[in-house]
Amino acid sequence: MRVIATAGHVDHGKSTLLRALTGMEPDRWEEERRRGLTIDLGYVWEGDLAFVDVPGHERFVGNMLAGVGPITAVLFVVAADAGWAVQSQEHLEILHALGVSRGVLAVTRSDLADPGPVLAHCRERLRGSTVEDIPLTAVSAVTGHGLPELRALLTSIPTGDLAPEADVRLWIDRVFTVEGRGTVVTGTLGAGVIRVGDVLRLGGDDVRVRGLHSLNVARTEVTGPARVAVNLRGGARPRRGHTLTTPGRWLDVRVLDIRVSGVDPPPEHVTWHLGTAAEPARLRALGADTVRVSLPAPMPIRVGDRALLRDPGSRRVWGAVVLDVRPPELRRRGAAKARAAELAGMSGRPDGAAELRRRGLARRDELAAMGTPVAAEPVLGDWMADPAHWEGLRHRLTEVVAAQPGMAAETARQALGLPDRSLVDALAEGTSVRVVRGRLVLPASTPGVVELRRSWAADPFAAPDADRLAELGLDARALAAAEAAGELVRLAPGVVLPPEAPDDAVAVLSRLPRPFTVAQARIALNTSRRVAVPLLEHLDRLGVTRRVDTSGSRTFLW
Repeated sequence: MRVIATAGHVDHGKSTLLRALTGMEPDRWEEERRRGLTIDLGYVWEGDLAFVDVPGHERFVGNMLAGVGPITAVLFVVAADAGWAVQSQEHLEILHALGVSRGVLAVTRSDLADPGPVLAHCRERLRGSTVEDIPLTAVSAVTGHGLPELRALLTSIPTGDLAPEADVRLWIDRVFTVEGRGTVVTGTLGAGVIRVGDVLRLGGDDVRVRGLHSLNVARTEVTGPARVAVNLRGGARPRRGHTLTTPGRWLDVRVLDIRVSGVDPPPEHVTWHLGTAAEPARLRALGADTVRVSLPAPMPIRVGDRALLRDPGSRRVWGAVVLDVRPPELRRRGAAKARAAELAGMSGRPDGAAELRRRGLARRDELAAMGTPVAAEPVLGDWMADPAHWEGLRHRLTEVVAAQPGMAAETARQALGLPDRSLVDALAEGTSVRVVRGRLVLPASTPGVVELRRSWAADPFAAPDADRLAELGLDARALAAAEAAGELVRLAPGVVLPPEAPDDAVAVLSRLPRPFTVAQARIALNTSRRVAVPLLEHLDRLGVTRRVDTSGSRTFLW
């Protein structure tokens, strides 16, 4: 389906042209028909062409923006007997700011005046705008002249790439109640699929799709782009400017950074138009063309979205492209200047790899919700890491552990500024750092311990005797230093094992029947009673095992 919005000056024949094209009445209110003036949005269709008729009067530009906001194609109307007018220019500036590039310009009332000069003038007016290359044609809604050609041009407008797998974001443009059915909302579904029975998000509530209509036909599902009416169950009463979204797939954005286009910078207070929403916003200039926007309520916004800033007092408009929907806070002196320099390198085109490079680390689902998905494999769970940043973190991890051997993994997390403790373990896997009972150690550097580790490789539960320790130069002071560095664990005076021995012992002993005796443990671990007894006492202190009778039998506590 092609969804097309009208544009053009008041009383240039937009609604009349739609009546001739579709045979339907776009003016929904009696007052509109009585005054011959479109005030609110109208909806008509023919075949796979669906039209959103917008008001052309300057007093109703807010309604016009609600109609054009979610649309990517336009039917621009200029009257042959009136020519280019004030709202023609204003609507062109709005279309340009929103990046609309597809559509048709129709010079109407060609039965009342020669359309040739107006067609030529319109082509000049469009030059330099996003719609400068759209086709132009002359029509008469009264005589029917040019209507077949106009239909053909409208039907040839590209629909864009279909994306049924896309996340749903339906900007609501109309709300009404049907007796016996409840609340119905309408809007333009740009992409994705809505099905009967789906659960969608409306503000802070989950709502269920009770029924669907598209072009006045009941459907079990609707795929965008399409006009759709959705019968909802549950949730608070919606209004124009609210959205229906796929749950868990959109961020609630109240602060964002944008790039603005316009001759002069916008004022501090403007109206923010995105989709069908129109909300007051406060701006903070960052760079020559970059601005921070603060909204009064959260909206589902993604990188690359196009919005419009409007100064209601002067009627001036500025285009906006969303650069970042999770910007950093600006607290320190000079932070705004540094942020402007960073934003200068952002294009506003969704680029997951570039977004990940800027952030270093991010969750995969959050990147997708920003509109910048990344196809690479996560480093842990759903954590994504920029490769260069990840390698830098590994290098820093080795440095901090070397400076403070045996440091707690949580201490390392804080030192590296990591958002999740488990990332420390994932980083350690790519380095010589080992995690032993929540502490980080490097390979043994004490010469005597290096020799012990060679023997422990074949027999991990064999503790060297006093003579062997003396031979290796490991007196009480050296053993204490090696234990502090995480190179070994002392179970009792003169009884030392590799630091991973307690965890390895648990893995072996867990396979014994419960309770088990010291003798059974000694045999299973292939060690002596001199080692088995203090090792079991160590596990008792850790709360892994518990002595259950005077014979020394033990059982596991988990």
